[in-house]
Amino acid sequence: MRTPIASAILLLSLVKSLPAQDISRAEYAARRDSLAARIDSGLVIAFGAPDPTGIHEASQLPAFRYLTGFLEPNAAFVLVKRGGRVTGTLFTASRDPRRALYDGFPPDSAAVARATGLAVRSLPALGPYVDSVLQPGLPVYDLRDFASSDAARQDSLTRGARFMADLAAQQRTPLQIRDAHPIVDSLRARKSPAELALLRKAIDITVASQTQAMRSAKPGMWEYELEAQVEGGFRRAGADGPSFGSIVGSGPNSTQYHYTQNNRRMAAGDLVLMDVGAAYRGYAADVTRTVPVSGKFTPEQRAVYQLVRDAQAAAERAVKSGAPFGAWRDSARVVLGRGLTKLGLVESADATFDPPWSAGCQANPVMCTQAFLYMAHGLGHGIGLEVHDPPRYGGTGTFEVGQVFTIEPGVYISTRLLDMLPDTPKNRVMIAKVRKTVERYQNTGVRIEDDYVVTTSGIEWLSRGPREVAEIEALRVVSSGAR
Repeated sequence: MRTPIASAILLLSLVKSLPAQDISRAEYAARRDSLAARIDSGLVIAFGAPDPTGIHEASQLPAFRYLTGFLEPNAAFVLVKRGGRVTGTLFTASRDPRRALYDGFPPDSAAVARATGLAVRSLPALGPYVDSVLQPGLPVYDLRDFASSDAARQDSLTRGARFMADLAAQQRTPLQIRDAHPIVDSLRARKSPAELALLRKAIDITVASQTQAMRSAKPGMWEYELEAQVEGGFRRAGADGPSFGSIVGSGPNSTQYHYTQNNRRMAAGDLVLMDVGAAYRGYAADVTRTVPVSGKFTPEQRAVYQLVRDAQAAAERAVKSGAPFGAWRDSARVVLGRGLTKLGLVESADATFDPPWSAGCQANPVMCTQAFLYMAHGLGHGIGLEVHDPPRYGGTGTFEVGQVFTIEPGVYISTRLLDMLPDTPKNRVMIAKVRKTVERYQNTGVRIEDDYVVTTSGIEWLSRGPREVAEIEALRVVSSGAR
């Protein structure tokens, strides 16, 4: 049987020669049909990304790309369902001739119509067109152009928000405006075979490039040297580039979840955590590995690493079609709680503390357990056109065939965790019991993250790179040519 290391080496040589097909025009049409089938009647008005605000910055908004496949900025799409009849129209912006010398000449409307299968009109016609098809009592579903769902409630400045506000103000009767994002999110949750092929390509590229970087890590290297190796490997294999800002954190930086400066020089005895992902044709991978810079784990590092791997394995076993997200999350938390107790980092698996965050223990009891202090992030998330794709696995729901997601437990140990706690009697007792142990494990940050797809028989591990202790340590042996 081929080992993960040998598979990664073979993968590196093959990954560029195995192209994945783009999403077909028919699949985009089927997505729009599925959206139309989920509304009785009405208009769906979707807005694409605006002009980039930085040089060489360009990215279409995921929901808009999902429905149209159109990548030019400043576009809009209107789907009309009325009397059982459905029509779709894409509105595209012209480009100043001098600006085109910098950004390129956009495709003409005939070419866009052939590529998308949609009727195409100029963007200035959007307002008059909506006025002509909008009837009293007909609801309007909007897909606005905020970059992140976290900003949705505060969105009042985007082109989409302004358009919808003006549209509502112009009506003689109150306009029914409904949010279309939950509908489109539900469609995006289950990946088609074509989407899965693109995700596999992004993941394969990620694993191959990351494994090469894992093999080359050594004392004296800078974090940004590993970052350059990883991201250079992405482009050499035909990826769009990174799907998010690469995280390469060594020593104390391994304990910061979203550390992105990547500017520390690695030292002997450090761990280095590499949370990276390639994007391929818009689809995002997300894989994390933690490796010893000196080639071998210390006993303390090995113990923490194995605990994290055991938590990940428990979560893997909990996934099957129909399984609840809650049981999946709890399976990993149980393993972490028991393991942290055994290491002496918490008083007991269910011991609590007084946290510095605002959430109350009654609202979310797990956030007030001592074990939560060492992993205060979620267990995983969807991946797709976004690196955090729907569904939101932090909420309620069940796994379904075709969902692609991550499992990423971690343990992050630093005396800063104790120093930030409120000075309360409960915290003083806990700190007195665990501080010496925390100091023993100081600056040990471990995260293992892999990508999976839910199948009819359980899950498939997609990011098949080295991750067991022996496999990680064997990487340095392979790279040095030792036998």
